[in-house]
Amino acid sequence: MPRSGGPVRVTKVPEIRTGDTVVVLSGKDAGKRGVVERVLRNRQGSILRRRRWSADWAKASPLAEVGVVVEGLNIAKRHTKPRQTSGTDRMPKIQQGGILDIAMPLPVSRVMLVCPKCDTPTRIAHATLDNGRRVRVCKHCGEALEVTQS
Repeated sequence: MPRSGGPVRVTKVPEIRTGDTVVVLSGKDAGKRGVVERVLRNRQGSILRRRRWSADWAKASPLAEVGVVVEGLNIAKRHTKPRQTSGTDRMPKIQQGGILDIAMPLPVSRVMLVCPKCDTPTRIAHATLDNGRRVRVCKHCGEALEVTQS
């Protein structure tokens, strides 16, 4: 419940969604393209930063902690031990150990959406359709960016 007299904070929705094609702007995978697997949001919505003598709520964007996992980009090695998982009493299942390649999240500010129509990295505008629905629109070509969930 918001305090009386203060502004009501609305949770911002990330402009990049699952299934979008993005290009990485900086880092070791700069210039590479991939499809977004997951969008990870900060559950708390705000960042608690601790200073030396006090703790203050930082005035940060709600999207400051949002990350995206892109297929095949920002790969990290994960070393796992073989573990015994639950199975039957006579034949317990054993998870195989080894080195796994896992795609790690990238900050949402480090990727840019690629328009499927004009195939260029673009910023996102919003437009309202005749039926009242708001859609994301490419800034270059003006086409609506529809995501087909598969």
